[in-house]
Amino acid sequence: MNRLINFSCNVVLLLCLAFVSKAQQSIKLNYTNAHGLTMIGKAEKSTMFFHRLDTSAHKSIPRVIRSLATNSAGLAISFTTNSSSISAKWCTSKQATANNMTGIAYEGMDLYIKRDGRWQYAGVARPVSHDCSEAMIVENMMPGEKECLLFLPTYDEVLSLSVGVDQGAELRPGNNPFKKQILVYGSSIVQGASASRPGLAYPAKLSRESGYNFINLGFSGNAKLEASVADMIAAMPMDAIILDCVPNPSPEELLARTNYLISTIRRLHPKIPIVCIQSVAREKANFDTVVAARVALKDKYFKQEVNKLQKQDKDLYLIEADGLLGKDQEGTTDGIHPNDLGFDRMLQKIKPRILEILKLYQI
Repeated sequence: MNRLINFSCNVVLLLCLAFVSKAQQSIKLNYTNAHGLTMIGKAEKSTMFFHRLDTSAHKSIPRVIRSLATNSAGLAISFTTNSSSISAKWCTSKQATANNMTGIAYEGMDLYIKRDGRWQYAGVARPVSHDCSEAMIVENMMPGEKECLLFLPTYDEVLSLSVGVDQGAELRPGNNPFKKQILVYGSSIVQGASASRPGLAYPAKLSRESGYNFINLGFSGNAKLEASVADMIAAMPMDAIILDCVPNPSPEELLARTNYLISTIRRLHPKIPIVCIQSVAREKANFDTVVAARVALKDKYFKQEVNKLQKQDKDLYLIEADGLLGKDQEGTTDGIHPNDLGFDRMLQKIKPRILEILKLYQI
């Protein structure tokens, strides 16, 4: 008798699951081109909707920087909807995913929905190919309007994107939920390597946790303080600028270029705070003495040049490297780029100091 009851219960359960699965598959979705929604996170307006910069307007910067500016790191689509599900269709370039990043971070997306005044993770859009994909991000949500942020791929160029909601549901452009304009210039670490998904890159996480608009100008492997890049950054209308650019240049380049970068920004922004950050520890330097010496020398030269300028510049600040990734050597994916734990530890150190500085300027 017990076996018969158990068998009957299992049959009922399977039928219910099949019914739910069929109902979910039969949900009809309406898709809206992201061009009709609100893009946030750009340093400037550009004709290319999914590019971080108008590369046609910055022809003097290195070609590799122009290419990396097509990556959508830090960009997000803001929208509101009363749908019970949210999906996406999108196309990216056909480049392969890097071996130190997840596919979701590299060419996928993640969604945050505001609940009780806090941005909360809701789901991911998993890429199924290296060009075009379709994914259900979240479903079976409770009724009611939802304020949403969809963070775009960290390391790929988005060619098209449409957001899907239930047929009959509303989908409207959202507001920019973040205030002011705070530019973060730096390396692959700023761009987001090796966070597990786009919204966990530290500028994006800083924005959600602070309410400020931290703009991602991370250029993977190529934040080398070039004069043309310094000129470009200095011309942008910003309320504050963060320079997290020590990892890529050589010690000699840092010694030669730091003064020009900071002085050029200061000339066009005489009163804004400029916050400089030393390099995160290279955990591969735990045993590689050459790497350890090189990182130490770069941090030394950067601090030396910043300290010189601080003698005449009371609005210039330095956050030193000690403790940026913790002390247990578990904060990176590959000995160089922070994992999610490393980025969290980094924010624990830099976020209070950055917010303290912004408060001094009533930003």
